[in-house]
Order: sequence, then structure tokens, then C-alpha cells
Amino acid sequence: MTSQPPDPAPGPVVGFDLDMTLIDTVPGFSATLAVLADELGIDLPVGDLTSRLGPPLDHMLTPHLAAEAVAPAIARFRELYADHSILPVPAFPGAHESLAAVRRHRGRTLLVTGKFTPNARRHVDHLALDVDLVAGEVWGVGKADVLRDEGASVYVGDHVHDVEGALAAGVVSVSVLTGGCTRDELVDAGTHVVLDSLEDFPAWLDDHLLDLRLAALEARLRELGSVVVAFSGGADSALLLAAAVRALGADRVVAATGYSDSLPAVERDPGRAFAESLGVPLLTPRTHEMEREGYRANSGERCYFCKAELIETLRPLADEHGIAHVATGTNADDAVAGFRPGIRAAAERGAVTPLLDAGLTKDDVRRASRRWGLPTWDKPAAACLSSRVAYGIEVTPHRLARVERAEAAARAALDDLGLESRDLRVRDLGGRASIELDRDLIRGPLSEGARGEDAVVAAVVAAGFAEAGIDPRGFRSGSLNEALAAE
Repeated sequence: MTSQPPDPAPGPVVGFDLDMTLIDTVPGFSATLAVLADELGIDLPVGDLTSRLGPPLDHMLTPHLAAEAVAPAIARFRELYADHSILPVPAFPGAHESLAAVRRHRGRTLLVTGKFTPNARRHVDHLALDVDLVAGEVWGVGKADVLRDEGASVYVGDHVHDVEGALAAGVVSVSVLTGGCTRDELVDAGTHVVLDSLEDFPAWLDDHLLDLRLAALEARLRELGSVVVAFSGGADSALLLAAAVRALGADRVVAATGYSDSLPAVERDPGRAFAESLGVPLLTPRTHEMEREGYRANSGERCYFCKAELIETLRPLADEHGIAHVATGTNADDAVAGFRPGIRAAAERGAVTPLLDAGLTKDDVRRASRRWGLPTWDKPAAACLSSRVAYGIEVTPHRLARVERAEAAARAALDDLGLESRDLRVRDLGGRASIELDRDLIRGPLSEGARGEDAVVAAVVAAGFAEAGIDPRGFRSGSLNEALAAE
């Protein structure tokens, strides 16, 4: 049995060219060439030389200088560069956003360029380009060594020689049309993707990684052979259930929802309907987490006891139905969110985590669900009722029922006002309830007068709380964990 939660899949390593890919080098390069030509007393065709930037400087200067003059001219160009080429050179639109897109996927960024390394670093520092590694003075297929050594999977450039480097490294070649090479030239060189500019890169990367991760999810599910999906009815477990049916067929998949006082009644029918729409049987065993002292005590480890109860209930059912594994909807974001005792409990009991194994994030889950037409693609997070009870206050069926009544009453009060909150939580703080609603609602319609706010508070009090108030900070997923963090 696995005793520790699995690590999330690593993020992508993406390499970028510099000149005419991340930055528009033409203004600075032209200025430096003009100063160099003036010093050398020669006439350089600056416009022609800067029309297709990318090749090393010696390739550009050799046709215009005696062989013995090329190396000194390069050395002088590099000296002049710092004073004439840094300030005038801007980042292309989409450059910072493209680097940020890699970061958003917890990846690493490489700058792999033919430029003199110190000057490349000057551009990085001046424009605050968020890169992990600057590898300069590499050109064409020579870039492949850096890309391979750093484990890159994508290289982004503007020149046919950037394509050569990517193909030699065996990585995906992405080309942008901001340099001097045409679409046809880049395609003929073998590039895999052509984008008009880096402004298109973040969306491409999102789709590319989603395709890879969904393929990895299918492969992982096929490897597992058969699964009981611990199905909460939320977006994560719904996608896992749908993916399992696609990969394995409905006859090797079972959905199972643990019924207990902590599961809101409004979640039950939609969950059953979703499973039925996939042709998958839904088992609804009764779970007894309330009988576990650690669960009722409601310390920061409460979720550990809940998940332990669920997996220990589902494992015998899996055996009974001839199913090899119990799978949870844990995703890659969950694994790095910090406080997740439930993940540990499931891992200790041998549950598998196909979404996490494939590197699927919460955003990936929603995008994939939308792509597949699943009704859960935009479903708000719906944690169990016990998550509404402040840590240290005993969890009881009475408290959970009161929270469920209060949330239903608050929604009804909003409905009477012609309002709706996508995310709504009533937090049980003891005798007092804290009501969390969408921030826009609090700052908008409910801020325009006391009547609406009073109606929501009165509805919650009528549900059984001695007093209640609306949290001005609005809805925050897992807000009760803030107290644990403070401790």
C-alpha cells in the first residue's frame, strides 16, 4: 500500500529564443550597427541586416569586412551594445504573459539564444523577463544540447534555425511570425506550430498541455484496468468518472457516493443522474464517519477520518464487484495546496489518483469538462457540510442539518430579492453564523441598502442560529483553514 500521497506531475519546461521572439531587437540592433559602421568608416546595409535577425553576428558581418576584421568588429559591437541596444528594445506583446503561462502550470522557462550571454542578461534584467536560465551564444542545432539537458518539451522561436534546434532536441517547435521568416518557410523547415505572435501562446500552451494530460489520464486508467470512482458529484470526480468510462468502458467502472449527514441532500439526485447518463451504476453506501471520535472532535485532521471511512467502505465494495482499484478525484492543485489530510488518508489505504498522476489541475478539469460537454464544467465547489463547522466545535448531525437549512434559507432570501450568489457558505462558529457570499454581490446590490442584507441574515437566524452576519470579505474556499494557519 502507498503510505504517502503521490507527488504532482512536474510542470513543463519551455525554451524561448530572445531576438524577435521575446524582444523586438531591431531598434537597438540598428542603432548599434550604425555606431559601429561609423567607427569603422564603412557603409553597412543596416536595414537589410536587421530584416531577418537571428543568425550569429559573424554571419552578418563577414560579407562586409575583411576576414581579419570580423572578430575585432564583433568584440566592439558587444561593447557598444550595452549603451545603445538595451533601453530602445521593448518586449513583444504577449512576452511576459507567455512566460507567466508557463509559471501558471508550475513550469520552468529557459532563454536559449545566439546572443552574447552578458547582453542577453541585460535584456532580461531591463525588461524583467521571468526566466530560470539564460543560455547564450548557441545557434541552430547547437540549441538542442541545452534543451535536452534541461528537459525541455517545447521551444519557441521565430527563425528556421530555431526550428532546427527544436527538432534536433526532439521537442515541440513553436514558431512566431514576429521575425523575418514567413509562415511557409517555417512550415517547410518542419515546425509543428505557427502562431501570429506570442499573444497566442498562453492559449496554445493551455490546450497543448490539456491534450497531453488527457492522453496521460487515459493511459493511466487503461493501466489500472477497472475502478470504483469515489464520486462526490463535483467537477473533479465527475471528469474522472467520464474519463474512466471513455478509457475502460462502463462495464469496468462503478461510481460510489458515500451517503451521510455531511452530504447535502441537494447533491444526491444530480449525482445519480450524472452517473446514469454515463451508463454507470451508482452505489450509495452509508458511511459512518460520525462514529469516529477524531471526526466528531473536528480538529484540523477531521478530513483524514472522513476519507479513511470512505475508502475503507469502498474497498470491500470494489472487491465485491470485481474492481481492482478505488480512485479519488484528487487533482494536481490539491496536491500542492498544503493542508490536505484527506489525501494522506486515501493514500495510506491504497486509493489511486489518476487526475493527479496525469498532472491535471483544477482549471484543466473545468476546461476538459467543458470540451466534453459535461454539465459539471462550471459547477461551484461544493465541500461537505462539516467543512462549514469551525475547527474545535464538535460535529453533530444537528449542526450539519442547521447549516444545510441556513444555506437553503439564505438562497431563498436572495431569490426573493432577485439575486443569486454562485458561491454561498454558512460557517458555524458556535452560536453565531458567518455568511459568505460572492464579493461582487456584497459590494454591489447588498451594499446599496440594509434591507437586502438584513433579509439574508434574518433567514439564517430563523434556521436556528442565535446570531449571524455577512462576512465583508466574501466567499473564500476553505476560509476556516485561516485559523489553523494563524496558529
